[in-house]
Amino acid sequence: MILPYGSDTLNPLHVADEAERNRLLKAGEAMPSLVLASAAAANAAMLGAGYFNPLPGYMNLADALAVAENMHMGSGLFWPVPILNMTMGDKVTDGFRTAGQIALRDPNIEGNPILAIQEVNAIEEMSAEQIEIIAGHVFRTTDQEHPGVAAFKAAGNMVISGPIQVLSHSYFRTDFPNTYRTAPEARQLIQDMGWNTVVAFQTRNPMHLAHEELCRIAQKATGAEGILIHMLLGKLKPGDISADVRDAAIRKMVELYFPENTVLITGYGFDMLYAGPREAVLHAIFRQNAGATHFITGRDHAGVGDYYGPFDAQAIFDDIPPGTLKIEIFRGDHTVWCFKCGRIVMMRDCPHDKEDYLLLSGTKVREMLAKGEELPKEFARPEVAAILSAFYRSRGES
Repeated sequence: MILPYGSDTLNPLHVADEAERNRLLKAGEAMPSLVLASAAAANAAMLGAGYFNPLPGYMNLADALAVAENMHMGSGLFWPVPILNMTMGDKVTDGFRTAGQIALRDPNIEGNPILAIQEVNAIEEMSAEQIEIIAGHVFRTTDQEHPGVAAFKAAGNMVISGPIQVLSHSYFRTDFPNTYRTAPEARQLIQDMGWNTVVAFQTRNPMHLAHEELCRIAQKATGAEGILIHMLLGKLKPGDISADVRDAAIRKMVELYFPENTVLITGYGFDMLYAGPREAVLHAIFRQNAGATHFITGRDHAGVGDYYGPFDAQAIFDDIPPGTLKIEIFRGDHTVWCFKCGRIVMMRDCPHDKEDYLLLSGTKVREMLAKGEELPKEFARPEVAAILSAFYRSRGES
């Protein structure tokens, strides 16, 4: 199989041995503890699941600034986004500085159980200027209206760095038992299928007909035996469709419209950053760790609003030193229904004009669903549209 990113073997930070895990949980109860910000908890889940291989834990301030400014840590490791445990200053007690280890508690589960144990290498305060520098480089904006910027700035100004041992998969394993998979588990699934070439598709939305066809186009172009549909199961911005509904819609689409044993449906536990180009590179890294050989980056990948150009998330890969990533990038164009072709096409491969295309924005789709209107058959499979319509009706929006 394709090697993991940055090492010859995949090293997930979740403590697999139950006895050792229980020992650490018991020891953690006597340690100073911190209820994590949601982003830091998502980082812990990704470190535990092996998707952030080869990182040993949370970055310090110098590495965070270096990654933001030039996408390399002080060690020389290429990395696109700072992986931080950020918190508010009033949460950092004197005990944190002397204990050596602290218990990190899960903000997303009632009772805030221990999620991980962290060695405290350093506790550093970020200046307002440093926060702006990191946000400006990672998100290409410091606009508070950007959901990623808002979440980053709200997390706090204190950075606690050091290796972690992860003791839980948070709510992802229990809430999505049939979908959530760690990177080693995804690799095992691919190996069990006997696939050598695998194209991965990232989604935070239900998959409409254009997404479905994009997967087929990429599979054919790369000669892949299988498709890894890898959906985000963590927190999104208000208005996005919940993970359980997306999961049900995608499973129905695959069941009815893809040949048997050609698609693996999996998910990962992370909060969406909406960091556009930088997040696209991060997505590629954890798809390599999951065992995929190719990764689809589409139009406005991981974007939000008008903060990024439609293909900025593809152009950034041209700036990465050759050989850094082993996973190959499949660059998708805007994929639409062409009435003259009578099928889904990528615009770059179609000789027709925009007036020949069915163009529906996500906002327009949500408006139609909220009004109880049927989605065009050229846009969504009827079975998928029925699941989405039922979700909106259950919220009293139609």
